[in-house]
Amino acid sequence: MSESELAQAPLPWAYGIPPLTALMRSTPEDFVVEEILGYDAEGAGEHALLWVEKRGANTDWVARELAKFAGVSQVAVGYAGMKDRHAVTRQTFSVQLAGKPDPDWSTFPHAEVKVLAATRHSRKLKRGALRGNRFVLVLRDVQGDRAAAEQVLMQIAARGVPNYYGEQRFGREGGNVAQARAMFAGRRVERDKRSFLLSAARSHIFNSVLAARVERDAWDRPLDGEIWSLAGSRSWFGPEPFSEVLAERLARADIHPSGPLWGQGEPPTQGEAGALEREIGAANGDLVAGLVSARMDQERRPLRLMPKDLRWHWRDDAALELSFELPAGAYATVVVRELAQS
Repeated sequence: MSESELAQAPLPWAYGIPPLTALMRSTPEDFVVEEILGYDAEGAGEHALLWVEKRGANTDWVARELAKFAGVSQVAVGYAGMKDRHAVTRQTFSVQLAGKPDPDWSTFPHAEVKVLAATRHSRKLKRGALRGNRFVLVLRDVQGDRAAAEQVLMQIAARGVPNYYGEQRFGREGGNVAQARAMFAGRRVERDKRSFLLSAARSHIFNSVLAARVERDAWDRPLDGEIWSLAGSRSWFGPEPFSEVLAERLARADIHPSGPLWGQGEPPTQGEAGALEREIGAANGDLVAGLVSARMDQERRPLRLMPKDLRWHWRDDAALELSFELPAGAYATVVVRELAQS
């Protein structure tokens, strides 16, 4: 099997083979994403904070067009996160105007992009500076066992899903991992692309660890030597003996078992958890060596993803609407994959 085929092979499901088949993103309006920054604009400052709706448009392209429209350099435009192109998305951009008045944002010359609101703020938006995203998705041409689907949805609401990196991270036909291997073997790549390939390499190792733990039914419960991720932050702690206190925190989703974002040094896990991670690291030795050579730090990512405020209703016999909130860095597609295959 080729690297591309391996990258596209199905990762194991938490609840068995999904009970439905369906089409997702039949139109951009069937995949709506709304960014949650987690704070309000200050109302004053040299940055215009813009609430922007885009349809079928790339986030980087929108940023470039906003810079052009405002007559500023591209580096003067900031945004917290990339948003799906094949969707309707609402997100915040910042534009540093440095003493210049606001242009008439209502005349922005692209029909697929609307500036819905504008205010002022003192700082540029930085990548990753958001709390999460709210999704409203419509699955169409739904076929399968509706009663079983309801059961899976209730399990997802109660237990969550494995926090895989979505296929978007791995590029067309999953080719970013193969390109990362080639880069680590000496192939020159553009600087802009290098960060994407480093991320793909780390994500591949993480997904491999998580897949092994899903196979063991240990993605939402600890193994010996576990490192715990603290919900809502990048902090982690452990290992330490599993206790009633940790069990209670795990049950209310204050903490989650974690997996490695590989870098310099050894993963902090011990025992069974550490042995599993080192085994998978050894099986991906070229990626590990490349990440260490790139001076990436050892970091951690939760193995469990808990969709917040998960709701669903059947629009008709063949259309199912889902809505939920996810923290920054999580993928809506990994929630849907437990329910339906396309």
